[in-house]
Amino acid sequence: MKKPNMIFYLADDQDVYDYGCYGNEKVNTSAVDRLAKEGMLFTSAFTAQAICAPSRSQLFTGNYPLKNGCFANHTATRPDIKSVTTQMKNLGYEVVLAGKSHVKPESVYQWDREWEPVPKKDVPREYIPLDSIEGYFKTTKKPFCMFITSKYPHGKYFDVENPNANDIKFYPFNEHKKKDKAFVKSKAGYYRSIEEDNTQLEGVLKLVDNYLNDNTLFVYSADHGVSGKFTVKDIGLKVPFVVRWPKVIKSGTTSNQLIHYTDVLPTFMNIAGGNPIEDMDGNSFLPLLKGQDVQVNQYVYGVRTNQNILNSEVFPSRMIRNQRYKYIRNFNSLEVVEQNLTGKPNVDYFIKRGAKAHKKEPLEELYDLQNDPFEQHNLTQNPELQSVKEKLKQDLFSWMKSQGDFLDGNIGNMPIITPKGKKGFKLDQDTPRRKIPDSIKSTLKKGDYIVIEHW
Repeated sequence: MKKPNMIFYLADDQDVYDYGCYGNEKVNTSAVDRLAKEGMLFTSAFTAQAICAPSRSQLFTGNYPLKNGCFANHTATRPDIKSVTTQMKNLGYEVVLAGKSHVKPESVYQWDREWEPVPKKDVPREYIPLDSIEGYFKTTKKPFCMFITSKYPHGKYFDVENPNANDIKFYPFNEHKKKDKAFVKSKAGYYRSIEEDNTQLEGVLKLVDNYLNDNTLFVYSADHGVSGKFTVKDIGLKVPFVVRWPKVIKSGTTSNQLIHYTDVLPTFMNIAGGNPIEDMDGNSFLPLLKGQDVQVNQYVYGVRTNQNILNSEVFPSRMIRNQRYKYIRNFNSLEVVEQNLTGKPNVDYFIKRGAKAHKKEPLEELYDLQNDPFEQHNLTQNPELQSVKEKLKQDLFSWMKSQGDFLDGNIGNMPIITPKGKKGFKLDQDTPRRKIPDSIKSTLKKGDYIVIEHW
C-alpha cells in the first residue's frame, strides 16, 4: 500500500466541550462534526500541559514536557531531540508546517516547508495560509506530513454586540457566571471565533477533497482548553481529537481509550512503516484506528508550571489519571508552604507568594471522573479510596523520576526555576500583570534557583 498523506489540523485554545460532536449544540463546529461522522471521535484524548508551546512540543517529539525540555511557556525543546521533522523525513515524508509555530529551536524543527499565518481584514487573528496549502496539494509528488496550525479561536476574540447568555452553553465550572455581562460578552466573541475557525477548516477540507485521494489521514484537535489554561484539570488537558482515514477507519465510530499527544508521533511513524523509538514516551494507537479496542495507555500525566507566564508564581502541580480516577498534587499549597521555605528571605518571599496566589488549592486532589467529570468534589479524605490515592501517588512519583523532574515529590523541596540569559519572565521582575515590591526586585542571585539551559 502506498504511504498515506497525513494532515494534522490544530486549533488554538478551544475547550473540548465546545463542539457539536462533543455535545454543545449552541456552537457552530460543522466541519469538525462532519469529520466525526466520517471517521473516529476520541472521548479520552489528552495533552500534558494546558499551555501553547509545551502542548505542541509533545505532538512534535513524542515526549512529555519535562523530558522534551519545553515545560514552561516560550521555552525550547532540548537540542538533542529528534523531532517529527527528522523522524518522518527518515521514513520518506516531506514535513510541512502551515500556520502558527511557537516551537524552537530551529535545529530541532527543520521543516521542509514552513508558511507563516497570513493577515486578513476584519478578523481579530491572522489566517492559515490557504493559498500555499492549495499550491502544495496541487503539485506535491512525495507523501507528506503536514501540520496546519490555526490561530483561532485564541483571543483576541470577535466583538459581538448585544450577546445573549441563552446562546452560550454553561457547565458546572462556569454556570455561576451566567449573569456576568463581561464573561458572556467574551464567551460570545469566543464562539464567533470558533465559527471563524470552522470556516478555515471547511476551506482546508475542500482542498483535501479536490486534490487528494482517499489515502489521506486527517486529524483534527485543539492544543488545550481555554477554560482550564495553566491548570491540570480536565477542562485544560482534555482535548478534542477526531481522525478520518477513508477505507481504514470505520465512519461514525468512537473510541473511549486513553490517548495522548505524545502518542501522535509514534502513531504517524507506525503508519509510515517505521518502528517506535525506545526512549519515546508515546505509544502508537494505530490499532484503534483499525478498529481494535485495545488499551494504549494505563495512565496519562499532566504538568503545571506557573513560572514564565504573565501571572508567574511558584506553584507547580503534577497529575496522573486513568480511565476513572485522577490524582493531583499541588507541591506548594498553602498547607505545606512553611515546610517548603528555605531560610533565604528573598527566595521565601516568592514561595509564600505562590502559595497565597493559589490559596484555595490543596496539597492533594482526587476525583472520581466517572461520577464527577467536572472535578467538583475532592475525595482525598474518602476512607474507601485511600488505597486508590496511594497507588496513584506512588505511580506519579515514579513517573516524575523517570522524566527527570526538578521536583522529587517530597514536601520541603521547592526549587524555583529561571531562564538562562534575559529571556522569559523572571520572578523578581514585574510583568504586565504582576507587580513586585521594589524592596524584593532583582534580589534573586545565582544559587537561589535552577537555571534552565534550553530556555
